Amino acid sequence: MTTGYITHPDFLKHEMGSHHPECPERLQAINDQLIRSGIDGFLAHLDAPLATEDQLHLVHSLEHITFVKERSPVSGYSMVDDDTIMNSHTWKAALRSAGAAIAGVDAVMRGEVENVFCSVRPPGHHAEPDRSMGFCFFDNVAIAARYAMKAYGLERIALIDFDVHHGNGTEAAFLHDPHVLMCSFFQHPFYPYSGVDEAENMVNVPLPAYTGGDVVRSIVTEKWLPRLREFQPQMIIISAGFDAHREDDLGQMGLVEDDYVWMTKRLKELADQYAQGRIVSCLEGGYNLSALGRSVVAHIKALADL
Repeated sequence: MTTGYITHPDFLKHEMGSHHPECPERLQAINDQLIRSGIDGFLAHLDAPLATEDQLHLVHSLEHITFVKERSPVSGYSMVDDDTIMNSHTWKAALRSAGAAIAGVDAVMRGEVENVFCSVRPPGHHAEPDRSMGFCFFDNVAIAARYAMKAYGLERIALIDFDVHHGNGTEAAFLHDPHVLMCSFFQHPFYPYSGVDEAENMVNVPLPAYTGGDVVRSIVTEKWLPRLREFQPQMIIISAGFDAHREDDLGQMGLVEDDYVWMTKRLKELADQYAQGRIVSCLEGGYNLSALGRSVVAHIKALADL
């Protein structure tokens, strides 16, 4: 069984200004590293479809969907918040970003691939049901989880978030939902200054700046995995942010590629045990282009057993 790779040229057309860190070059860096690594030919390449507004509405309010759609400019830029900006291509890119996550669910549920990586932008995990923020317009992983429940009747989905920033949007979508277990670690105190309230279905682990991979591995082993084994997820969906890498200037944590490989292998073992191997991983953060490309390739190689 192969690993899928979902992306689309429309993701390169969304941009938020020449100096914005969430830039099209991020996906180009990933693509360059994929080719350089020699694993590109081992992946099943799929295009990201456009999500429908009904699919967005699985998580987001109609008012929010309409707000983003009407905010889309004909030319130039439109500000959503201080660091979340639309150009004329953003609306379509945001639909494809959510659509990629949905297509990933379809591909693993139909047995077309064992697992999948969605190389998408804009990212999604900061987008709350009623608000865009933090470079995010719609919460791709949350939409995928709701879609998996509705379309395939799944009752237990694990959401894993290893971005340096807490996935406040995903938490807001599923707080107290017994069908979802969310496990995350993140730098704290740090944007978006959330994730510290306890909830029975949230395994949030705030970490101080400069935390290294040895601590993260202990957290995964001692806090994530026992809860995940107890939960026995039928699918694992990952918010795969790589800005906790020690070379990334948007965070101050100390992970390296081997840490992402180690986490991916642990999650893959869990998926093999409980979820028929089904993993859908979606790109979130990661802004040092070299570190991002190397880390994504390491993550995909672990998914694909290469």
